[in-house]
Amino acid sequence: MKKKILSTLCIAALFATGCDNNSDDFNNNHDAAYEVTPEVLLTNAEKQLVDEMTTGSVNSSPFRFFDQYWAQVIYNTESRYSLTSRLVTDNVWNELYRDVLGNLASATKYIEAETVTNQAQHKNKLAIIEILNVYTFQVLVDAYGDVPYSEALNVNIKLPKYDNDEDIYPQLISRLDAAIANLDASEPSFGNAEMIYNGDVAQWIKFANSLKIKIGINLADVNPTLAQSTVESGYNAGSILSNSDNAAFEYSGSAPNYNPLYGDLVASNRTDFVPAKTIVNAMNTTADPRRAVYFTQAPAGGYIGGVYGGTNSNFPTLSQIGAIFKTPDLKGQLMESMEVNFYLAEAAERGYNVGNTAEYYYNQGVMESFRFWGLSDADALSYLAQTDIAYATAPGDYKQKIGMQVWYSFFNRPFEAWNSYRRLDNPALAAPSNASSTADGQVPKRLFYPINERTVNSDNYQAAVEAIGGVDRMRVKVFWDIN
Repeated sequence: MKKKILSTLCIAALFATGCDNNSDDFNNNHDAAYEVTPEVLLTNAEKQLVDEMTTGSVNSSPFRFFDQYWAQVIYNTESRYSLTSRLVTDNVWNELYRDVLGNLASATKYIEAETVTNQAQHKNKLAIIEILNVYTFQVLVDAYGDVPYSEALNVNIKLPKYDNDEDIYPQLISRLDAAIANLDASEPSFGNAEMIYNGDVAQWIKFANSLKIKIGINLADVNPTLAQSTVESGYNAGSILSNSDNAAFEYSGSAPNYNPLYGDLVASNRTDFVPAKTIVNAMNTTADPRRAVYFTQAPAGGYIGGVYGGTNSNFPTLSQIGAIFKTPDLKGQLMESMEVNFYLAEAAERGYNVGNTAEYYYNQGVMESFRFWGLSDADALSYLAQTDIAYATAPGDYKQKIGMQVWYSFFNRPFEAWNSYRRLDNPALAAPSNASSTADGQVPKRLFYPINERTVNSDNYQAAVEAIGGVDRMRVKVFWDIN
């Protein structure tokens, strides 16, 4: 089955990048294929979404640097938060609006135009697409704050307005509720043309409920009532609590459909990245067994990370990114059991009714992380028994306890690690001394808007900047990050 098609097929969201030539046929793509199936569009959207959430490319994703998981060897631009020369924020924006939401919009159009022979299957297909829409819009809100939403997929609007990020979140919850209500696990959907669960509707229900938990927990500090009801609803309806239910995209072992990390670390024949000293030293203090997965040992022995924000000319003496991340068919993850368990640990601490204690879910989060990487339960239990790790005795409040373990566990989930860092204010990361002036001396709290938006969609861009405080800087926080 063809897994990747040209993103030029995504005519539905081209306007969302802000381009405008004032012609009547602006949104008509004359290079697009005339015949394309919704299954192909869905497959491409899923791949583009997982690629964006997985890649370590300096052109498309700065998040492994924001989290201080990776350091750079030769060019230290992104680990200093200088994102303009490669148009990084433009690339993230375009990938999500054009290549993900655009494909999903086109797939929806084709499905709605089909002759319906099985109403339940028809609804299942549309609901799965809707869940992916919600996931993608949440990533956009969490990355930029106010973004085009209500007008973002309207082909008749070339220059969409920006919506208040705080207003978007409740709408995403409502959309998820409606999608879940339309899912029927006794009926088929896309079959194996759908690359995350092979069309298994029961699994999509768990994924949608887990997404509700994720959205709800982000709201905890700004809308506690909605946060609690959303998390409890997702939990009560059944969520992803074991690795067998993870939302994962199966990459091929060959080009062009291998895991993008393989391209970043192997196929490119470049030596650009090493583990950052920040994460390596932290995990060294507790002899975390996951070090053997995440990193290689340095030639002189032990685990040695690179200087974050430096150029690390001593590359041969340092630990390298672990071999598992150089596997071409390593699955890309959109949602994992360890992630949901940590969300529930936080929910329990906040007094939500989620069936167990914070300590239970904290332990489960660590256990699921160890299991995911092929480590034993005995390894996990020994690790959890350490005074500085055990929930009852680990230092700090619950935000520090959970935040540190999430940081260790999310090593290959950089965007979600950045969300956790901003929400829980842990770990205590510091910007490098040579950080770009665009970061104002801070670890970024959001991405600044694409340059293309400033120049083409300028009126709406300026209105959005005024709405977020008058400056389009990375120190400006998204609405749920209030601490």
